[in-house]
Amino acid sequence: MAPMSEQLAPQGAGGPAAAAPLNGPAVEEQPRRENGGEWCPGNGSPAAASGESGAQPGAAREAGGSAACPGSAGPEPPEGGWGWVVMLAAMWCNGAVFGIQNSCGVLFVSMLQLFGGGAADEQLAFKTAWVNSLSMGMVFFCSPIVSIFTDLFGCRKVAVIGAAVGFAGLLSSSFVSTIEPLYFTYGILFACGCSFAYQPSLVILGHYFKKRLGLVNGIVTAGSSLFTVSLPFLLRVLIDSVGLYNTLRVLCILLFVLFLAGFTYKPLVSNTKDKEGGKKGKFRFPPEKKICNFSVFKVLSYRIWAFGIPAALFGYFVPYVHLMKHVKDRFGDSVPEEVLLLCLGITSGVGRLIFGRVADYIPGAKKVYLQVASFLFIGLMSMMIPLCHAFGSLIAVCLFMGLFDGCFICIMAPIAFELVGAQDVSQAIGFLLGLMSIPMTVGPPIAGLLYDHLGTYDVAFYLAGVPPIIGGVILCFIPWVHERQKLKERAKPVDGETTEKMLENERTLVSDTTEKSVKEMESGF
Repeated sequence: MAPMSEQLAPQGAGGPAAAAPLNGPAVEEQPRRENGGEWCPGNGSPAAASGESGAQPGAAREAGGSAACPGSAGPEPPEGGWGWVVMLAAMWCNGAVFGIQNSCGVLFVSMLQLFGGGAADEQLAFKTAWVNSLSMGMVFFCSPIVSIFTDLFGCRKVAVIGAAVGFAGLLSSSFVSTIEPLYFTYGILFACGCSFAYQPSLVILGHYFKKRLGLVNGIVTAGSSLFTVSLPFLLRVLIDSVGLYNTLRVLCILLFVLFLAGFTYKPLVSNTKDKEGGKKGKFRFPPEKKICNFSVFKVLSYRIWAFGIPAALFGYFVPYVHLMKHVKDRFGDSVPEEVLLLCLGITSGVGRLIFGRVADYIPGAKKVYLQVASFLFIGLMSMMIPLCHAFGSLIAVCLFMGLFDGCFICIMAPIAFELVGAQDVSQAIGFLLGLMSIPMTVGPPIAGLLYDHLGTYDVAFYLAGVPPIIGGVILCFIPWVHERQKLKERAKPVDGETTEKMLENERTLVSDTTEKSVKEMESGF
């Protein structure tokens, strides 16, 4: 699954039209924000575009906001050059992090065989599922924290340290003898490192690209699909030949390359540490409001979105963890179960390209309807898994599931941009990913517990399809609520500061007109 974290095709900055001029004397037009978007003086569009999906569009604030407004401080993105190297490094990061996470079904089966050891543990599937669930959940849980650290210390330092921590966690996982230490080494240490390495790889893209940001983000997020397609087969070969422990050590090579890739993130925009410390290099923390922007939760449509999506995700990650075991139980060793992950990866990549383009033609918050359709289909496909008694039918289900998984992921940032505006979109996505970590962590262990007690995954997959459908229904209300919010904002009287400026401009104009009239009268005499 390419978590939301990979994702978001940036949208054009087509904002609402400027307010009509007032009757009477001309008043100097003031820069304004509507629905969260920053507006540049003398310009008719928002200042910054959001970053891409799955992705964390922090670049909208770090780069876009500084470069988009004429005359504002900050360099224009070079649209290439060293940026292409940064793009390849970010692509490797996206693939390495989520390629391993999405291949957790193969590791799950191997862990069951290794740590089961013939002992009759009635909760073995439940205990083992916690390893992969913690890992994926922590990637999202750390997202708000990573956003803050990236703003404070810059992309390069955060990415390099994150890759080093992830390397240490994965390497230490290869020396455990029981399942419990993996909760910390793989589920927490490795996952936290991945989260700290991943998000800066998306933020840094906005430093180097603006016009080509959509293309670049599409290439970067395709790394997840490429690794998801190929890694399960490599893992199966490695596990069969050298065992699980040595396989984890081989995967450490991916994290070591990721560590080196982090050094390519040469910053073009000053981070908060540099701005606050000044030339002396002394670091002072900025005000709390600059670090954590909770004002996004004042937007009702965002609140519905931020709690509706986590509600839909209680069953979202279940197939990725338990599908391989389900296939092995139902079909034995007669079928290559890794083909299902191949299908998920390919169609997920196709879905991002198709629906990302479709979203460009859907105005405003109505893009949410694409996510509604995605959740409905994902829920139905999860419920159909137990009904598939032929391997070919399972392949068909996975093809559709991957297609709509890509749809859900690719429009995360565009929707966030529509709901809160470019200025707040980075932390809006960060808070959302943090909330998503809870259901994605809890869902697979519950499915494992049901399997331990019932001996089959049928009930688990049926129940996994219910939350996405409920979440999709909740999201249906967002466009209506968002339109009502916009109407209320337009009906509000102009704030006191703007009114005062208007009156001052009017007094100045009247004074100039009076002086001119007096001079004309004097010259006439």
